Amino acid sequence: EWVTPKAAKYYSSYNPSTGELLAETAQAEKKDVDAAIAAARAAFETWSETPGVVRARYMYAIARNIQKHHRLLAVLESMDNGKPIRESRDVDVPLLARHFYYYAGWAQLMETELRDYQPVGVIGQIIPWNFPLMMLAWKIAPAIAMGNTVVLKPASNTRLSALLFAEVVAEAGLPPGVVNIITGSGVAGEMIVTHPDVDKIAFTGSTEIGRTLRHLTAGSGKKISLELGGKSPVVVFEDADLDAAVEGVVDAIWFNQGQVCCAGSRLIVQENVAARFIQKLKTRMGHLRVGDSLDKSIDMGAIVDKSQWDTVDHWVKMGAQEGGNVFQPDIPLPTKGLFYKPTLITDLDPAASTVQEEIFGPVLVSLTFRTPEIKAGALWVNCHNVFDAAGGFGGYRESGFGREGGREGLFEYIRPKWMERPRPDLVTGDGGRGTGDANAWGEHTPSRPARPEAGRGNGRVGLPPVDRTPKMYVGGKQVRPDGAYTLAVIGAKGKIVGQVGDGNRKDIRNAVEAAHAALEARQGWAMRHGYNRSQILYFIAENLD
Repeated sequence: EWVTPKAAKYYSSYNPSTGELLAETAQAEKKDVDAAIAAARAAFETWSETPGVVRARYMYAIARNIQKHHRLLAVLESMDNGKPIRESRDVDVPLLARHFYYYAGWAQLMETELRDYQPVGVIGQIIPWNFPLMMLAWKIAPAIAMGNTVVLKPASNTRLSALLFAEVVAEAGLPPGVVNIITGSGVAGEMIVTHPDVDKIAFTGSTEIGRTLRHLTAGSGKKISLELGGKSPVVVFEDADLDAAVEGVVDAIWFNQGQVCCAGSRLIVQENVAARFIQKLKTRMGHLRVGDSLDKSIDMGAIVDKSQWDTVDHWVKMGAQEGGNVFQPDIPLPTKGLFYKPTLITDLDPAASTVQEEIFGPVLVSLTFRTPEIKAGALWVNCHNVFDAAGGFGGYRESGFGREGGREGLFEYIRPKWMERPRPDLVTGDGGRGTGDANAWGEHTPSRPARPEAGRGNGRVGLPPVDRTPKMYVGGKQVRPDGAYTLAVIGAKGKIVGQVGDGNRKDIRNAVEAAHAALEARQGWAMRHGYNRSQILYFIAENLD
């Protein structure tokens, strides 16, 4: 049901293509967040026990309603976000329906294919502004299919399509409290993340905010999945069809104005065809059309808001300052609206910040290569930005962890039946047990531990405790830590039972380099026969006995 916010505070949503006011939406505060989470918790008690075939019927109804309101959803998405109508009409809304159809099938199979698993509980979900409807589908569909209930907060500047989706859900007759959508600023998102009655956080957004969420959830026992930013490359080899590759680059970087977490924002071309390919690309850029998001014939729409426009412009100027050659085609832009020309920056050093940092706009940087070696979370061949509900998607390293979509995406929203959410059981200062509030960490810090007892000596002064140099095991041998710091290991009785080295950045770097060397060597661990690895593990087990 629609509820009035506790405080009469509202946020204005504007059409980035025209600057016109679209609507005013509520700014949620703590009481609103608490009410949404309480509704989700109450609904979880019955929704989690609802048979999968029944949950599937609701999801099929939602999918059919999405198709029924296809045009309305597409138009509102383009007006609210600024993306071309042909993208929201032909990509976003069909994928929205596809995800609910796909996961409805998994809801029916949960009792047979996933019978040893159970839903996680109440899921807090925070989505970005670049694909409001598609991100919503990635988050909500697998969660409710597995019997969870959700509290979702859309991005501050693209709220309208999420609120329209709430109408679609209500029309399908979904039980109250299964899907809850609140609108608000980042403060409301933080309230969801830190709320003790939320069992999992699913977030898509910037790497910086992802790091913050890791800190906020540490020690709380909550599951978390992060789909963060990146600087994805498009790699063009010398034997490629260069004309077809140009079209692939256009789709990779200027789809949704480059506001895509996996946008092909780095062009890496084999050295001996680079000059010819760049010239073909510049010619193609001169034929791109930029205009109103509801114009069916445009290639690029508007940047989502003025803040993001300023960010894009800052990085283009930074690229020029770092020695890059900035190319923008001589094409017309509308006089009103937040539009930006497609941009290509060449001749940059690979270490330049413009090459390394995510710009999240219609800006492509170009480099050359001689030999390829790839480590990435997703890899497309002869295409880019191709998604399907049955295919998992996610990041690598600082681009996040966890997967969305496909069977692997289900495991973000279930856990083994024997496992309950671990909650911190803190020790209070007087030796009693705490409340389990992760924010209370530090209050239970024990008093200074007793030193080990001295050994026996011939005189009145006892022998000092044995003092050995703490070492680490790196690269198959014991090594001293780079720094001289140590950490005390405290036993159950509060006494120091030993000391270990406190590693620093250099120690971690050495360990990671040693692990990579062992993995990638010609006779490395990964290349050994499984039988050989098993014999080594058996030998270790025998020695542990």
